[in-house]
Amino acid sequence: GKSTILNLIAKYYEAIGGNIFIGGKSIGNVAAARVLDHISMVDQEVFLFNDTIRNNIRYAQPDATDSEIETACQSANCDDFIGNLNKGYDTPIGENGNKLSGGERQRVSIARAILRNSPILLLDEATASLDIENELAVKQAIINLLKEKRTVVMIAHTLSIVKGADQILVVADGKIVESGVHHELIARKGKYA
Repeated sequence: GKSTILNLIAKYYEAIGGNIFIGGKSIGNVAAARVLDHISMVDQEVFLFNDTIRNNIRYAQPDATDSEIETACQSANCDDFIGNLNKGYDTPIGENGNKLSGGERQRVSIARAILRNSPILLLDEATASLDIENELAVKQAIINLLKEKRTVVMIAHTLSIVKGADQILVVADGKIVESGVHHELIARKGKYA
C-alpha cells in the first residue's frame, strides 16, 4: 500500500475512488505529464542511462550548467566518489549504471532530484538494501535534499529519517492506521511505537 500511495500521487495509477489534491486542486482531470512536471522521485530502484554521470544528472534539468550539476552532486554526497572516477563527471556508467554501486546510483538519483528542485518530492525507501557506509552517505544526502522548502512524501522504516517529519502516517494492511508526529505516536503505544 505504501508504494501505491506514491504511485497515485504521481499519477502512475488512476484513483478509482476519492481525490488527490496538489496545491488545493484535484489532479483527477489533469494529464499525468502535467502532474509529473511538479514531482521529483527517488525510488529504491534507480534507473540510469548508459551515458556519463553528468548526462544522467542533467536529464533532470536539460539546461543545467556543469556548475549546477556539480553543486547538486556535492549536496547529494556523490562529488567525492565522482572525483575518484577515471574521467570524473564524464565517466560512462554502463547500462543502468552497472559500473556504480547501489549507494552510488542512489546518490546520483538524489543529485537529479536536487537539480530538478521540484515542489513535491517522493522518496520510496531510498536507503533500502544499502551497506552501512552507503546508507549513511544516502541519509546525509536526503537530509540535504530536505533543507529546501517543499512537500516531501517519504516511505521509510528508518527511525532517524522518519522522526523529524511534520506528519507521520502509519500504514498497515493497506490502510492508514495512525497519524501524528513522532512523540505523539510513541505516547499512543500503538503500531508505530
